Amino acid sequence: MEQYSGSQIVVLEGLEAVRRRPGMYIGSTGPRGLHHLVWEIIDNGIDEHLAGYCSRIDVTLLKDGGIEIADNGRGVPVDIHPVKKIPTPRVVYTTLHSGGKFDSTVYKVSGGLHGVGASVVNALSKRMIVEIKRDGKIYRDEYINGGKPITKLENGLLPVIGKCNKSDTGTKVIFYPDDAIFETVEFKAEIIQKKLKEIAFLNKNLLLNFKDEITGVSKSYLEKDGIKSFISYLTRDMNKLHEEPIYIEGKSGDIEVEIAFQYTDNFSEQINSYCNCINVVDGGTLVTGFKTGLTRVMNQYARELGILKDKDENFDGKDIRNGIVAIVSIKHPDPQFEGQTKTKLGNTDAKTAVEDVFSQEAQRWFDKNVEVLRAILDNTMKSYNARKASDKARTAVLKQLNDVDTRSKLASCSSKKPEECELYIVEGDSAGGTVKTARNRRTQAVLPLRGKILNVEKASLEKILLNNEIKAMIAAFGCGIGDDFDISKLNYDKIIILTDADVDGAHISTLLLTFFYRFMPQLITAGKLYKGLPPLYRVEYET
Repeated sequence: MEQYSGSQIVVLEGLEAVRRRPGMYIGSTGPRGLHHLVWEIIDNGIDEHLAGYCSRIDVTLLKDGGIEIADNGRGVPVDIHPVKKIPTPRVVYTTLHSGGKFDSTVYKVSGGLHGVGASVVNALSKRMIVEIKRDGKIYRDEYINGGKPITKLENGLLPVIGKCNKSDTGTKVIFYPDDAIFETVEFKAEIIQKKLKEIAFLNKNLLLNFKDEITGVSKSYLEKDGIKSFISYLTRDMNKLHEEPIYIEGKSGDIEVEIAFQYTDNFSEQINSYCNCINVVDGGTLVTGFKTGLTRVMNQYARELGILKDKDENFDGKDIRNGIVAIVSIKHPDPQFEGQTKTKLGNTDAKTAVEDVFSQEAQRWFDKNVEVLRAILDNTMKSYNARKASDKARTAVLKQLNDVDTRSKLASCSSKKPEECELYIVEGDSAGGTVKTARNRRTQAVLPLRGKILNVEKASLEKILLNNEIKAMIAAFGCGIGDDFDISKLNYDKIIILTDADVDGAHISTLLLTFFYRFMPQLITAGKLYKGLPPLYRVEYET
């Protein structure tokens, strides 16, 4: 038996723990984790903005591979920390769980809740430079190799490297990620620009400047209408049921709530949620509050306007949200996220706050905009009727999916491993026969379709689900459709549309793509759908 004693217990102190287990703090050491460092520093400027002290954040990609992030907030305090007895910036940039975000008198709300942001960035950098403007002076500190300070203190304080106007305040951070830790240390301009645009939408009147010294590209982002403009941006290519996005704001206790939404002719819902400017991608209690409030308000109006009678059941929430694009953004003094990467909000008071604010303010808005209300309720009724027809048709389809007529079209492959199987959708039995002859029978299946499939944009859901060609595809795929779709049950790794290289073939491809986009969009987003482009070769006979 191997010896196991206390001498083998390793204690990691300070930032060394971050360097040994970076995934615990930033999620990964790939591109996503690399850019997470940028967001952590930017979050500090956003917190200053939320507190009313910052109106501008500048982000610059440097020619030497570093990145510079500067804000015009108050600047990190430069005095001696009362407990650590060292300059406060050194506490902030070298100590986990440090910062003003734990003191509600400094920040009422904060995105960098856990207080590890700045110090984690330092820990995972081979070099970091901090410059602070306060009280008419410019202070500087520098760290290398994961947070080791190399700047010599002057009388125990950071050295002053210059002067500035007393009104000119802020913090500048330049850092170079450690290539011994990250898979890549190359920042992507497009990722940062997209993030800055999102931040601008979420923070009215915050100017964000981006500059890439390598390409010379410079862009500025400033959104005076906030999330209302965000909705207009998200729905810019969609057909809308009403012209202007609906915007609601209010406060419940210490929680500030902003909601903007627009109804479109899409068949799905899109709800983006943010807490203290952090995108909580998995939603949580704030989204639940919005859904509950929306369902209650719309059902109440449906009865008041006589759209629903006493004998009628309430509209289902899914019917009401059909086609909605919404943003729910709250400012919470004490958010409880699930995990350091903050993908889901758990506060029950967030649900109550969003539901209450929406219920009160939405009624005021709809009372003044009855035409928009009726358009939304008409859309809800259509969705309700379509769902009822869908349920009826789905039942009929499920009964027929195993019929011989449906299955006989498919020339299946022998492999039972979905990850190595492909399905070719071809035009008719003639093309199907050629492909069947040339295929690898072990991994390649062929599904011939008869003629042009139904145009799902112009047909009722019941008619769509009873169409023989569509039923054949649903049966072959094995993963369901619409709300019942489960990509984990897909029988193939690739679905390949292989139509003829002519006008009719292009039309059939378009009809198929429309069907997949409307009823199986997950195939597209998961990268499972392909388009074959025949012919690859041509044989010519020379006389």
